[in-house]
Amino acid sequence: MDYKRIYEDIMNTDPKVRLVTICDSNGKIMHSDHRQGVQNLLTPDESKKSLELAVNSWKTRSNLAPKIGKGKYVLAEYEKIKRITMPLGDEHLLYITTEPEADHLRIIERARTLKI
Repeated sequence: MDYKRIYEDIMNTDPKVRLVTICDSNGKIMHSDHRQGVQNLLTPDESKKSLELAVNSWKTRSNLAPKIGKGKYVLAEYEKIKRITMPLGDEHLLYITTEPEADHLRIIERARTLKI
């Protein structure tokens, strides 16, 4: 899987994308980078904890998939950012943060159509 290409494709979708992280289903980071000039809002430890929570929440949702269907994405909107978590194939997760005014539906649709 070409992680850098996927990162670039998502970054090029909307200038309001702040961060793209691709991790495996256990939370191991395969690629992660911020847009140039974007200031981190969380410390490295807080960022790691946020990713761990997102991965664990996704695992919990996956356990319910036989009853409610496979998850497509999760959007969390905060005052300062939006966070999108979604599957990338069967073995990876995308973790994307954006500015609050970003067009999250366009970003999600683009991510769902990526060739992996």
